[in-house]
Amino acid sequence: MLSTSPFRALEQGPELKAEDKLTTAIETEICSLENYLVLPDHTMDARIAAARQKLGSQAVILGHHYQRDEVIRFADFTGDSFKLAKISSKSDADYIVFCGVHFMAESADVLGRPGQQVILPDLNAGCSMADMAEIGQVEDCWEQLVKLGLTNDMGDGITPMTYMNSTAAIKAFCGERGGVVCTSSNAPGAFEWGFNKSPKVLFLPDQHLGRNTALAMGIPMSEMAVWDPFQIMGGNTPERLRKAKVILWKGHCSVHQRFLPEHVDKVRAKHPGIQVVVHPECRWEVCQKADAIGSTERLIEVITNAPRGTKFAVGTEIHLVNRMGKQFADQDKMVITLDDSGCLCTTMFRISPQHLCWALENLVEGNVVNRIKVDDDVKHWARVALDRMLEIKVDHVPAAAAMVAASGRLQD
Repeated sequence: MLSTSPFRALEQGPELKAEDKLTTAIETEICSLENYLVLPDHTMDARIAAARQKLGSQAVILGHHYQRDEVIRFADFTGDSFKLAKISSKSDADYIVFCGVHFMAESADVLGRPGQQVILPDLNAGCSMADMAEIGQVEDCWEQLVKLGLTNDMGDGITPMTYMNSTAAIKAFCGERGGVVCTSSNAPGAFEWGFNKSPKVLFLPDQHLGRNTALAMGIPMSEMAVWDPFQIMGGNTPERLRKAKVILWKGHCSVHQRFLPEHVDKVRAKHPGIQVVVHPECRWEVCQKADAIGSTERLIEVITNAPRGTKFAVGTEIHLVNRMGKQFADQDKMVITLDDSGCLCTTMFRISPQHLCWALENLVEGNVVNRIKVDDDVKHWARVALDRMLEIKVDHVPAAAAMVAASGRLQD
């Protein structure tokens, strides 16, 4: 409980309308957000630092790699969704201030200890990919698969597997049916785990990560089917679904899907000898042309370990790419985006220094704003799926190498 904290009456005050029936955001108005949003970014720095110092070990700030520089500079820990999930599960802080998006804050609440509270500085920081798999649609899909005799209610014929970029409801759905959560870091291990349980996998909601991972395991396209939730039987025939080892939900990341094969050709022509490294949320045609594929943590590792003077074109979110460009400039490494137009995660961008300052100064005043709280019934099964995820080993090098080998290119 919060016996060591001076902030004991944090949930007093008006409760806002729940964002959905499964997650509650509690917001009160001791320090009004409107008073912060009119101020320039740079005026927040000293105030954020002062609030952070006053809170001390009671609060921890987690920052996803895609956050803007003005925010992530204040993070106690940075990382991709897998790394931050592990950190949040082990944190002793009373408050986790999550500078990321909604599904990440949900997962932190699911994995948190009793009495711990999770804060999302801006409730509008969502994820378009997560929104592409709505719980009612997934339940309808599952009912149709059960009627076809491909599985039963407990998932004995199909292992449901959801990417971290999904709602707590979807994670709970998978957990209750013997499934698991995965991230781009441990997707290959999760697939192996799933196939050890059953002959088929239903992968939600990112078709590209699912396809790239399955291909790396030697599963041909002919043994994959894409489930479109807006079509009868997902747009498939019963025969197609029976043949498929992997059923991919028709979802994608709006950032990574923007990268195209011609971007790879263009950057190679402009910068001879450049290494192209991309995130596995990119479409297969892009991954085929890449020199390395991996999660954000893996991409950072590849660039970190490269010799001085190496050139990289990176297929992922622009804030991380620009940050690495500055970080590795003194090693004479060139790090540029794969697409000159730049691929910005608009929902990650929503969290501003003003939002972070507002959340922290409210905490100093004894007020929790934008608390993310997953309902207990959903939390149980989501925790089951997330705990299974945390038990799966991450082996970056073989996973990335397998994906690249499957595309006919060589890993560094």
